[in-house]
Amino acid sequence: MSRSSPVGSPPDVGVLLPAAGLGERAGGGTRKQFRPVAGVPLLLRSLQLFAGHPRVAAIVVALPPADAERPPPWLADVAGPRLRVVAGGATRAASVGAALAALDPACHIVLVHDAARPFVARETVDAVIAAAARGVGAVAAVPVSDTLKRARGDARVVETVDRAGLWRAQTPQGFPRRVLEEAYRRAGASALEATDDAFLVEAAGHPVELVLDTSDNIKITTPEDFVLAEALANR
Repeated sequence: MSRSSPVGSPPDVGVLLPAAGLGERAGGGTRKQFRPVAGVPLLLRSLQLFAGHPRVAAIVVALPPADAERPPPWLADVAGPRLRVVAGGATRAASVGAALAALDPACHIVLVHDAARPFVARETVDAVIAAAARGVGAVAAVPVSDTLKRARGDARVVETVDRAGLWRAQTPQGFPRRVLEEAYRRAGASALEATDDAFLVEAAGHPVELVLDTSDNIKITTPEDFVLAEALANR
């Protein structure tokens, strides 16, 4: 498990923010990524830390095609010339692939971060960058603390799963750029169904480490998650 931090390195990190989903489970009418959390759009909250990070040289945001043509002005206000907006795809992996293809070639380290995770800690980002700079994949993660049950289709419990060694993968996930690009090339069309970039990197035979994350780094998916996010933002 990695937890070291980078120091004194030049800007060489590219950040990919897939934000092209419709967010239908979140309800509310407005696209989830544009809905406010304590008065600040969700996507903007997720973008701000990376926009102010000294190692970040470029940020690519993948939006729904119509929004990519007319992106919200606050994106450029925060990220400035380092920002590029692209049209995302029908799946998360398709959006990541489009953003990766548009990333400045000078970026040798790539972070992929869920736009719906607005509370990632700077310490976590630093540790993921440090691991990727050493040549391995890195996944922000937290140990599973709940008791896990495996069930049949009718919800009848089959067994209680041993949670020892189990972690819940979060983001950011960081990789040497060549490693992530190779993983997407090798996966081909099957990459479009992946919900986790580290899975593709693992499948390509590259090592991946876990970086201890915090429980605050929630992914906002449902209306109830927005209520929790408001509480975290106002804490």
